[in-house]
Amino acid sequence: MKAAFTCAAVLALASQASAHYIFQMLTANGVKNPAYTYVRRNTNYNSPVTDLASKDLICNVGGETGGNTTTVTVKAGDPLSFTSDTAVYHQGPICVYMAKAPTTAATFDGTCQVWFKIFDDGPKFPGGTWDMKSTYTFNLPSCVSAGEYLVRIQSLAIHNPGGTPQFYVSCAQVAVTGGGSKDLGPKVTIPGFIKKDDPGYTANIYNGFTSYTIPGPPVATC
Repeated sequence: MKAAFTCAAVLALASQASAHYIFQMLTANGVKNPAYTYVRRNTNYNSPVTDLASKDLICNVGGETGGNTTTVTVKAGDPLSFTSDTAVYHQGPICVYMAKAPTTAATFDGTCQVWFKIFDDGPKFPGGTWDMKSTYTFNLPSCVSAGEYLVRIQSLAIHNPGGTPQFYVSCAQVAVTGGGSKDLGPKVTIPGFIKKDDPGYTANIYNGFTSYTIPGPPVATC
């Protein structure tokens, strides 16, 4: 009986260790689409990226290009939502970035200084509570210029102080219509947009957690 309990406990811990989350679905034009319709498919299941110097931080492992991913047409200023397969359960900020493709989103790898942030979701104080859920909704900037873009969501998990923070990232392919002509910024390069000594990267959320600065650039505004 004791042996059976021990095996069950080990299996449960193993399952918990591997059961992370990945943003698979995009809601656009009011329609929640099947997994990986407009989101690039990754090849690392739902494991996190942890190397600050890795190009996998752009669109996850296997997400360098999107030839097998459809690009959805949306209007500037419209809402979009990313939904994960399992609700986010690691504490840390949620951010959304955009990068305009030189030609098509499907062939764009997201390199160079092209990314600007459009959404931040950080902790609420007092208490330092995080908004952990399955779906995150945001609006595209109304002044963003027309064209094809990568829209990148990032969950930065900082639940293990002293350990290595984890990035859960996905990229959707969108073609924006309407909008304006403003060159939104500041623009950053991924990787390179977060440093290993950034306070928001090294924060201890269990000890003296009374304020927090989300790493990366400020949110671009029209």
